[in-house]
Amino acid sequence: MAGLCLFALGGALLASLPGADVTLSWTHSIEKTEWLESWAVADDRLRPVEARIRGTGAGMEPGPDARLTADGWLVWTPALPPQDSVTLAASDFTGEHRLCAAADCRPLSGWTGAGDRPVVMRACR
Repeated sequence: MAGLCLFALGGALLASLPGADVTLSWTHSIEKTEWLESWAVADDRLRPVEARIRGTGAGMEPGPDARLTADGWLVWTPALPPQDSVTLAASDFTGEHRLCAAADCRPLSGWTGAGDRPVVMRACR
């Protein structure tokens, strides 16, 4: 089974996460609303599984198949093909990304051991 690895922008391995599924979350810089994305590792690529937001606004347009859940989330399946990698930018305006893998949820720095900085998610090979 393939897993998910986190790399520094220069290519150094920072962490190998348990399992092949991960949920990524962050707070939108302008709307201050939580955004969650679920990703799965398949065939050595990252496949977007689901996205969810708690409202819309600047740069927060849900997909055309979005549905509103009873607990207030807009949920949809992203129309994005599998990705070789996903870069998580660091921003003073959003706070740190949060990653959940195998029921273990931590701030990004809790996985990498380093401060909030850009990190590349990629399938472990």
